[in-house]
Amino acid sequence: MLKKYCAVLFVSLMAAALAACGADKAATTANGSSTSPAVAQEAGGKPAANPANATAESRTIQYLGKDYTVPAVADRIVITGSVESMEDALVLGVKPVGAMTTGGKFAPMFAEITEGTVGIGEKTQPDIEAILKLKPDVILASTKFPAETIEKLNKVATTIPVSHISTDWEANLNLLAELAGKQDKAKQVLQTYKEQVQELKEKIGPIFKDKKVLAIRVRAGSTFIYPESVFFNPSLYADLGAEAPAEVKQAKAQHLISLEKLSEMNPDYLFVQFAESENKDTPRVFEELQNNPIWKSINAVKNGNLFVNIVDPVAQGGTAYSKVAFLKAVKDSGIQQTK
Repeated sequence: MLKKYCAVLFVSLMAAALAACGADKAATTANGSSTSPAVAQEAGGKPAANPANATAESRTIQYLGKDYTVPAVADRIVITGSVESMEDALVLGVKPVGAMTTGGKFAPMFAEITEGTVGIGEKTQPDIEAILKLKPDVILASTKFPAETIEKLNKVATTIPVSHISTDWEANLNLLAELAGKQDKAKQVLQTYKEQVQELKEKIGPIFKDKKVLAIRVRAGSTFIYPESVFFNPSLYADLGAEAPAEVKQAKAQHLISLEKLSEMNPDYLFVQFAESENKDTPRVFEELQNNPIWKSINAVKNGNLFVNIVDPVAQGGTAYSKVAFLKAVKDSGIQQTK
């Protein structure tokens, strides 16, 4: 009888011990100290962006030939310096927790994604302390940033310098899509664009053939052209089939061009981007330019093929958002054959 009692007692104790062990394991799983779940759950089942007592799983992603280690789920994305990433966020519907401002404010074109977003300094002057307070999962910076700035940001969180070169637009879009889990959306955007650009090229290509087509930006009171792979140039030359002028092919970066030189180039089709926010000290510069007899003598101006701000003047040109908007604007612009 005693042996039977002891056996029953032993079984009961073992069951209790196993139950306690299971409870401890469940608790460990919940706080992430051992199993490191990809996403910890808040009360109510909503994923916690950055649980203080959890160790998030990480993954390696590739971007332009380099590997970056990021959390398995990057909910808290900060964008600094890269307007390209802001435009990609607009296309994908990604709301950054922190983003750069212009004159202390977010550009109106980003209103859809900046509600609740914290300003973390101007485009070229990131506020490291403000970024640190946001506890970002990843920081999207700009390839225009100096190495020391990237190094400082890397101490806060994995920082990816996003290319400002227009020909990297697909890689840029796919980068943000992979970080935010928006791959299907990005794939749809790219597929639709490629279908529509081919259709428009068949109509616009013959009009642009043997014509001088140029895109310029008026900023800080001066006029600039860009390399063939920057600004809206890939849309004009690679996508729509226009021939890049020699001056564009020779440009290595943003290149100042005088009105006299522009007149010498004498484009048949001229696309101008002019933003008041980029010309605060010379707000009337474009108005004065249009009243100049030299400007009026340019073929594009004389023949009604001058297109000013056909997309938002803040748009960078070499992003999915800019390219889609530009394509639609060109389609709706009523471009005609020059005389």
